[in-house]
Amino acid sequence: MTDRYAVLGNPVTHSKSPLIHAEFAHQTGEAMEYTAIEVPQDEFASAWQAFAAQGGRGANVTVPFKEEAFALCDTTSHRAKRAKAVNTLIVGGNGRLYGDNTDGVGLARDLEYHRVVLKDKRVLILGAGGAVRGALEPLLAEMPSEIVIANRTAEKATSLARDFADLGNISGGGYDAIDGEFDLVINGTSASLKGDLPPLPEGIFAKGAWAYDMMYDVEPTVFLQWAGPRGAKLLDGLGMLVEQAAEAFFLWRNVRPKTAPVREILRQSLNY
Repeated sequence: MTDRYAVLGNPVTHSKSPLIHAEFAHQTGEAMEYTAIEVPQDEFASAWQAFAAQGGRGANVTVPFKEEAFALCDTTSHRAKRAKAVNTLIVGGNGRLYGDNTDGVGLARDLEYHRVVLKDKRVLILGAGGAVRGALEPLLAEMPSEIVIANRTAEKATSLARDFADLGNISGGGYDAIDGEFDLVINGTSASLKGDLPPLPEGIFAKGAWAYDMMYDVEPTVFLQWAGPRGAKLLDGLGMLVEQAAEAFFLWRNVRPKTAPVREILRQSLNY
């Protein structure tokens, strides 16, 4: 019998997750099917329960349901508790629901794949939402000299930094408080997909710095278009998507797929 998995979100019709997991299954010889399920607002719990009742063994969860998924779980991982959000659901052998968060490890592995060194480097993160929260522990584990979180609402960035202060040198504030040069600037906001750019000062990129957008699109995001002429090396979030999916696949199947060929297939599917 083929095990069933899905991605649950809204919107989800353009999700690349079915393509990614089909490639992983083909590569590893795992018997599984994976579909995309668009869930109406306020109906996440019932949508998941219906899928599980039909034999669903697990799911990826995307916006805007990661916090609801966290609340639904019987047990959650350490990294899910830190993120206060779940993007991977697993039905245990006893029928209990286990939740994990693979977003942060996906980002960390993508940076490692591109040989972006964080140790003793200054890192600026734009935004203070769930995606950023999920990434902070893996990033701090790489021992950067400092992480600065900048957000439109300064208090949200300050509060988020305080939650992770036990793990390293981290601070938060408004965009107007950004000071000095950084070796890595990560856009964790969704603003660039809407064509918006956070109000960033000139001169934030150190020599050899990287600009990383957690989002990706057919064309480079507005943030990457801004960062390129200012000397930064550019990365989008496509690799993060593949790496977080690979971690979820491992949690479901106890097999770790190779990500490099799937990165290539996904990049070709975007035609750039």
